[in-house]
Amino acid sequence: MKFAGIDFGWTSGASGLCLLDLSQPNKSLAIAAFDLILDPDEIVSWVDQVLPNPEVGLIAVDAPTIIPNETGTRLPDRLTHKYFGKYHAGCYPANLNRPFAPRTTKLGFDLEAQDFIHAPEIMAKKLGRYQIEVFPHPAMVQLFGLDRIIKYKKGRLGDRRKELQRLIGYIETILPNLEPSLEINELWRELIADVKTVKGTVLKEIEDRIDALVCAYVGAYWWYWGSEKNQTLGDRHSGYIIVPAPVTINDQQ
Repeated sequence: MKFAGIDFGWTSGASGLCLLDLSQPNKSLAIAAFDLILDPDEIVSWVDQVLPNPEVGLIAVDAPTIIPNETGTRLPDRLTHKYFGKYHAGCYPANLNRPFAPRTTKLGFDLEAQDFIHAPEIMAKKLGRYQIEVFPHPAMVQLFGLDRIIKYKKGRLGDRRKELQRLIGYIETILPNLEPSLEINELWRELIADVKTVKGTVLKEIEDRIDALVCAYVGAYWWYWGSEKNQTLGDRHSGYIIVPAPVTINDQQ
């Protein structure tokens, strides 16, 4: 089973992509690919290359691919503020009048056309072709046991760099010890090799691909455990976001 994470550029800019491959019997996730793509149509082509139909896999997208409401805020967006606002992890409100709506919902429809069905509910470890919406900030709060989000997205370059290095540390020390475990391989080491020295635009490109890895991991965690160790904020009609339940290393033994 493979898991693709898409840190989608909602209005413009490149999207970070990551592919994880779950190997048996050691239940580990190998990083199979990182990419950065500007054109949304090329993202769909990338998915078709790494997960050609009918190969089984799950796509985890950081973007509102289901938006039923003309105005206001979706149910899952409100729920992120209800449950994760105290961590500063509430998400941006989505409705069909937002300029990003045609772009993000088209991605969901394009993935459906490739037979990736929405999976706000799932039977753990059942093979298939699925897509879900995820949001890295609350996922990190839950997986890493944070009391505030890691603020690597905005602010001065030095502060962003420091916070991104903090995120890298969590990924390298926590995700390899969860189930399924993440393998830290050469693709990862190449991605982060120059994080201490690169300029702002390049740092952003690294951030996007790290976000995509988090998306892909959340997708794998959802498929592996289902509702036993995850929660669905919202539903198929209103839109939904999959978030891991709080975890500790001992929970995985």
